[in-house]
Amino acid sequence: MPTAALPDTRQSDLVRAARREPVSRTPVWFMRQAGRSLPEYRAIREGVPMLESCMRPELVTEITLQPVRRHGVDAAIFFSDIVVPLKAIGVDLDIVPGVGPVVARPVRSAADLDQLVPLTPEHVPFVTESVQQVVRELGETPLIGFAGAPFTLASYLVEGGPSKNHEKTKALMHGDPRLWDALCARLAQISGEFLRVQAQAGASAVQLFDSWAGALSRADYAALAQPHSAAALAAVEDLDVPRIHFGVGTGELLTLMGEAGAEVVGVDYRVSLTDAVDRLGPGYAVQGNLDPALLFAPWEALERRVREIVEEGRRAPGHIFNLGHGVLPNVDPDVLTRVTALVHECSGRG
Repeated sequence: MPTAALPDTRQSDLVRAARREPVSRTPVWFMRQAGRSLPEYRAIREGVPMLESCMRPELVTEITLQPVRRHGVDAAIFFSDIVVPLKAIGVDLDIVPGVGPVVARPVRSAADLDQLVPLTPEHVPFVTESVQQVVRELGETPLIGFAGAPFTLASYLVEGGPSKNHEKTKALMHGDPRLWDALCARLAQISGEFLRVQAQAGASAVQLFDSWAGALSRADYAALAQPHSAAALAAVEDLDVPRIHFGVGTGELLTLMGEAGAEVVGVDYRVSLTDAVDRLGPGYAVQGNLDPALLFAPWEALERRVREIVEEGRRAPGHIFNLGHGVLPNVDPDVLTRVTALVHECSGRG
């Protein structure tokens, strides 16, 4: 599908906010909006393993569209997983229910890097097809593509799976910095190309997701993670799509995450948007940052906090309303619909 035939989303509130341009109202979407909180998602995924579901374009399309239909959000997030590009190049891994990604051959030596070949579009034709299908269905609603940041992917590969303390990862970072840099350089290429494939197929924005970056000190992040995230983000620099950079527990890292090459810096719920804007300055839009747990609070308390965040966001040169992390699986989806409507209502500029 030629680029010229793609819908034009440049005037959407999501893209305009990301570019620090005036908007008609604060745009809103939710990380993990396409997922376990929706009964229609659970029904369509029944009996289909996670990685397989990410590789079937008709399934990806339907799952990506479900929250847009239900909630009326201002953007879709591409349904995939951060380990999909690793699986696509042949890394032996699986997503184990209740556990997360589990890697058969963890990276412990230079020889283990052999499994990380450069990603090309030919490895992920299902992504190109899925994005094109989704974009056609969305029309003027933007699609956000995403990838995992090199540090977070490296942690899964070194630990062999999820880790609370990242002890093997940090031991490798500091004990063999040359191997660490070689590993992250390969992952930066893989993440960057994964973003690029989605953008070239029609995604209107991309997000680099660094789930575990908050485990690092500012100095370690600057020396050992930021350069590789910058390389991944640079892979789409020429494609005129806004780049969102998000991590968890990253209040001390916000300026560095922006400097890595983002137009939008995601702010988790531990830092107020007011403080984030003060730290970042006028050069960045912000995204966030409702605590996902507050979706379980009484509506009066939730409404008050949503309104506060919208007001805090007015201080930023651009604000995209989101959660400070992902939608929890047992949330009532009707609450997300009400939050979306409330954000639109209290932020209207008309």
